[in-house]
Amino acid sequence: MLTRRTLGRQLACVVLGSTLAAPALRRAAAQPAAAPLAAAPLAAAPLAAAPPRGRYLVKGGAVITVDPALGTLPRADVLVNDGVIERVGPDLDAPGAEVIDAADCIVMPGLVDSHYHMWSALGRNYIGDGGYEYFQAKNATAPHYAPADFYNSVRLGLAELANAGVTTVHNWCNNTRSPEHADAELRAHRDSLLRARFAYGHRDGLPRNELINFADIDRVRREWFGDAPPFEGLVHLGVNLRGPGQSEEAVFFREIGLVRERGLPFATHAGQAGPNRIKAADYERRGFLGPDFLLCHYIVGSPEDFAVLARTNTPLSFSTHSEFRLGADGDPRAALMAMRKAGVTLTLSFDAASLTPPNMFELMRVTWAMSVPWKGTPSEGQAPLGHRETIAMATINGARALGLGEVTGSLTPGKRADLLVVRADALNTAPIGQIETTIVQSATPANVDTVLADGRILKRGGRLVAFDTETIVRDAKASSLRVRQQTGGVLAPPNCPGCGG
Repeated sequence: MLTRRTLGRQLACVVLGSTLAAPALRRAAAQPAAAPLAAAPLAAAPLAAAPPRGRYLVKGGAVITVDPALGTLPRADVLVNDGVIERVGPDLDAPGAEVIDAADCIVMPGLVDSHYHMWSALGRNYIGDGGYEYFQAKNATAPHYAPADFYNSVRLGLAELANAGVTTVHNWCNNTRSPEHADAELRAHRDSLLRARFAYGHRDGLPRNELINFADIDRVRREWFGDAPPFEGLVHLGVNLRGPGQSEEAVFFREIGLVRERGLPFATHAGQAGPNRIKAADYERRGFLGPDFLLCHYIVGSPEDFAVLARTNTPLSFSTHSEFRLGADGDPRAALMAMRKAGVTLTLSFDAASLTPPNMFELMRVTWAMSVPWKGTPSEGQAPLGHRETIAMATINGARALGLGEVTGSLTPGKRADLLVVRADALNTAPIGQIETTIVQSATPANVDTVLADGRILKRGGRLVAFDTETIVRDAKASSLRVRQQTGGVLAPPNCPGCGG
């Protein structure tokens, strides 16, 4: 039986076979950061062959299934075969399966991020003091990203997500500058093996009276999601709309009509600061709302608005850190409690790397801590947010919000095998008391021992085995240096060798 203790020695030799061959192949095929990306994306081969989908028995861990029929099991096994969860239960018999030792670990579904602007992941450290906040940094740098920078940024973000146990992400591109930029993001998704929605969006700074580029959305759909998509079912197409905050209302309504004509899911930002431009009751009358329309933020919404979202099964992405930093009107705590009271399907998200570290464990912890009722407010008497509900927000709710509730988000037999093995014997996690509590209160990405995405091992023994992290970081640093040189001002790199990465 392969254990975590023997794995460290075997990693240097032959464990995982072709899985560990991937970094060397990726290094051989990687292009310099400054090289232009191919205009015809499907003509280029992936960086390396994907790791195989094997037959694995994840054995002997505490298992959080997030499936109401199965619950949380103090000790159980999970059998995975060819990308599918076959069985969950104690002492499973699985002849021929490779055993993944989960003793002293917690096994749980892969985490789901429902809103992440991945094109700017490499700009995580661009904001600063003296008023150079998120919007100032974004507005200054957005025009200077070349397609190669988008590829390097998204690839960096996806590798970091995999390392932290996020197996599904909504890549919400709000700076689709050209067809080549869109292709660059999709190449990164093809090369990175995570489940995702790619949401094609507007170019940053697009005039309020102009539609987003639906002609290119149609091209992307033909070339990337047509008869032979390169994603093996892992990536699907969506659209992100600016909403009435960044476009004229008539333009926004026309864009919704064009999206619906195409049968695509879509999303938009609602307010973090007043006025409240999302008129939920009016949108319900117009037939806009429903499970295919994901709203984000909506801190300025009213209890009546939230009741409409719940009634129409319209999900909402709550970006906890961002709501506090950018929520200029109202209290994010009060908004979240009101959303919960109304019964809105709530998911968690990072928003942007410069606002939130892509660390779902921290996000769960902060969200749990802030969600308590207090006297003299509408939340008085309401139940506080519990650990089990918090984990659901980070897993099954996110999957449902992205139309993937029957695919991922819980360890339910028949679903795809997106799962984590989280070490519970570390200084910061031991000893286990309550199993869900350990995940929300104590775990960090450093405790993620093993990650399976669609039945492929991406991380094992605490090491990413399906990503060439050295090349990814090198290329992201080169792109960041170029963007900073083009932007200038406070972001101009210092004039010294090795200082500009």
